[in-house]
Amino acid sequence: MASLEQRKQRRLARRPNDSGSELIELAIVLPILLLVFAAIVDFGFLFQRYEVVTNSAREGARLATLPGYSTTAGGDVESRVKAYLTSGGLDPNLATVTATSGSQTVPGGLVVPTVTVSVTYPYSFVFLSPIAPMVGGGPTGDVTLRAASTMRTETAGSGGGS
Repeated sequence: MASLEQRKQRRLARRPNDSGSELIELAIVLPILLLVFAAIVDFGFLFQRYEVVTNSAREGARLATLPGYSTTAGGDVESRVKAYLTSGGLDPNLATVTATSGSQTVPGGLVVPTVTVSVTYPYSFVFLSPIAPMVGGGPTGDVTLRAASTMRTETAGSGGGS
């Protein structure tokens, strides 16, 4: 009769050798995990830039509603928007800023003057642009971030209502 040690050795010898399978699994999964991580980081940067662009449009519209500030190209509003973009870490020379005057009718028939400030800013994906072609995707290229803010100006309204 075989000893306990011999039986143990025979059982181990019959077992399939799966050493190295973890390395193969890692080689398959790691690129996918890195791609997901790169996408998360890239979209985080995109969202941060979008928030800066949105807040700069809001800041420009807030300034444009006050009397005495210029809404023309190169005026006070554009300067404020570009200063906000700079403080947010973006290049203000890449942004396009437009301010337009208009009016809206509020409930009750009162017509109020408004100003709309629009900001556009180009964004290039940092990680996904070079990686996408390697994994079968097309070039992602640039995304144009757009934000607009409309506010009522600080002047008296006109129109109907009782």
